[in-house]
Amino acid sequence: MWSALADKALAGELIARDDARAVLHAPAAELLSLLDAAFRVRRAHWGLRVSLHVLENAKQGACPEDCGFCSQSSKHGSPGGEAPMLAVDDLVAGARRAHAARAKRYCMVTATRGPSQRDLDTICAAAERIKSELDIELCASLGILTEAKAQRLAASGVDRFNHNLETSERHYEQIVSTHTWRDRVETVRIAQRAGMDTCCGGIVGLGESEDDLLDLAYALRDLDVDSVPVNFLDARPGTPLAGYPQVEAGYALRALCMFRLVHPRTDLRVAGGRELTLRALQAMALYPANSIFTQGYLTTGGATPEADHQMIRDAGFELELASGEAVPADPAAVTHLSAPTPPARRPSLPLARD
Repeated sequence: MWSALADKALAGELIARDDARAVLHAPAAELLSLLDAAFRVRRAHWGLRVSLHVLENAKQGACPEDCGFCSQSSKHGSPGGEAPMLAVDDLVAGARRAHAARAKRYCMVTATRGPSQRDLDTICAAAERIKSELDIELCASLGILTEAKAQRLAASGVDRFNHNLETSERHYEQIVSTHTWRDRVETVRIAQRAGMDTCCGGIVGLGESEDDLLDLAYALRDLDVDSVPVNFLDARPGTPLAGYPQVEAGYALRALCMFRLVHPRTDLRVAGGRELTLRALQAMALYPANSIFTQGYLTTGGATPEADHQMIRDAGFELELASGEAVPADPAAVTHLSAPTPPARRPSLPLARD
């Protein structure tokens, strides 16, 4: 059955919802067969290439939105900490570290409803400098956009904009009340109209039903996004979802296979919660997914570049650079990045308000 689904995906057919549901219910004894089917699709479009992505928490905490999973929300007391916008020099330094790690993409992220003019000035100035200096793709995740702000980001050199749907439209109001699922969809469309690629995914483990997860996968297909990051809830202390259970590793792999079969050509990334959820099975995620984050996440740590290079090399994959060149993973070349020193921040309080 899994091989037949791979055939459909490779032929450009959208697999039926019932088939996608069956993937989520695959027996443990068939997991390797399912992973092989997903890998056939992944390999046809991405070969053995894995791209590394690095996140930069450009403006931490004090976010006015109330996303229940997020430790940067001021509604929950910003338990992940607060710090004002990084300076342009700090953002450029972060891009240099990402490039040294042989990352394909560097993503600047701000905790906010949407970018203020001042924050946008900083991000755009950093983007222009980074693009003039480094061969690396740029992503920004800045909340809700207007047409004018999206166009300015694109003009500054930002290649891709991230704005996750997180879950289904039906379940969304159980997780966030300060904006709507439709608000997020519109921002994705605004980014597309501005000429940027779009990165849009969600989180598995928000208390969603199976139908919610399927709704998310097919909604992302309808939006025709370029990249789908699949996160697994790493429940943060001090947030409304702090007590939510961890996603089971086998289910996480089945979910990744489902997303790959629904999105055969898409840049599929195993994202936040990878290390916590998959543990010893992390390398298996590379069979459906073709990209990962390295150097940690916004408010939580993660695998080091050295560990990720080692995993990629041991599994027989190779790195894809921004140039499109495929190169061997090289743990020894990035050992010095295993414990990166975060950029200096201005005093965390008081925060400058926009």
